[in-house]
Amino acid sequence: MPFLEYKEKKIFYQIKEAETNKAIIFIHGSGGNSYVWYNQLANLGLNYNIIAIDLPSHDQSDKFSELSLELYVGVVKTLIETLKIKEVILAGHSLGGAVIQSYYFNHPDDVSALILVGTGARLRVSPIILTSLQNDYQEFLEGLPIGAFYRKTSKDLINEYLAETSKTNPRVTYNDFKICDGFDAMDKLSLIDVPCLIICGKDDKLTPPKYSKHFHENLKISELVIIDKASHMVMLEKPEEMNQAIELFIKKYLSV
Repeated sequence: MPFLEYKEKKIFYQIKEAETNKAIIFIHGSGGNSYVWYNQLANLGLNYNIIAIDLPSHDQSDKFSELSLELYVGVVKTLIETLKIKEVILAGHSLGGAVIQSYYFNHPDDVSALILVGTGARLRVSPIILTSLQNDYQEFLEGLPIGAFYRKTSKDLINEYLAETSKTNPRVTYNDFKICDGFDAMDKLSLIDVPCLIICGKDDKLTPPKYSKHFHENLKISELVIIDKASHMVMLEKPEEMNQAIELFIKKYLSV
């Protein structure tokens, strides 16, 4: 299994390799890991390296004493440099959306396009979520499906996701949500000059479609795809629709 070295620690990533120096790098959300992108790793029909990472302190990556948006951006930068990727598309879900926006603002020349999945330019977090993470992690896990999944989503899929989420230390998940809560790029969207694909589930309660519509109204070059019968975990709930949206977007705006 591949690992990236960052500040003398190991960062795990998954990769479906292609004979090209182009890549799509997928960044998971709060308390998650690279597992959430398994449908993209397996089934995207593009001549790109498809990469998904475990952020520091998540699942198979080494533990870091302090977590921050700057740390996560630094890991992505090191991955791009280490793998010598020349054309980069960054895809981020929820917290991962904050990571890729921050990456773009710091390194705009590195990025060919952004894929913003169930995320926003500002990501305020309900105090109830933060309190349950601090005081009763089991309560947080039990309530998560209500906010993260469409009501008719398979119980097996939900349970598989909860098993993966449970691998993350509750303190790490809490820190992730705190990073989201402090994120605000509302006044920077006009600086983004690359094509952006915006994807969200129609029934997303954690980052409602209005967040995605705000992106679409304020970004210079964007496509908005709202997927029916899906919620916050749209990449797991509706992978075929999501992959089709990504493939069409890249074929329209970028060389394939």
